Amino acid sequence: QLKFVESGGGSVQPAGSLRLSCAAFGFIMDSYVIAWFRQAPGKQREAVSCISSRGGPTNYAEAVKGRFTISRSNAKNTVDLQVNALKPEDTAVYYCAVKQPPNSDYVCSLQDEYDYYGQGTQVTVSS
Repeated sequence: QLKFVESGGGSVQPAGSLRLSCAAFGFIMDSYVIAWFRQAPGKQREAVSCISSRGGPTNYAEAVKGRFTISRSNAKNTVDLQVNALKPEDTAVYYCAVKQPPNSDYVCSLQDEYDYYGQGTQVTVSS
């Protein structure tokens, strides 16, 4: 089973920013399609962004386009999500997810099934 840990969540005011990070242990993240999901209280989990392997294309949910940026840090073996211009409706637990198997030719999709999820990191936006 693949292991990874999310970090970087916190409490911020509206219009604030955070940088979420998903760190892998025992496998090379760059080989896998990775996504960030979020789940707000009382709501279903939703995909917010994904990144293809080896520097391939990214995708974003409409609600976060222009505000969130997903990226890889191969030196740190992480996939990060920069979240800017935060709104109260962005409040949720944010999860990193990995799609099996590693695939260098696959373009990620927010509609895909992902195989492993992390424990999540809480993001709270309020004044």
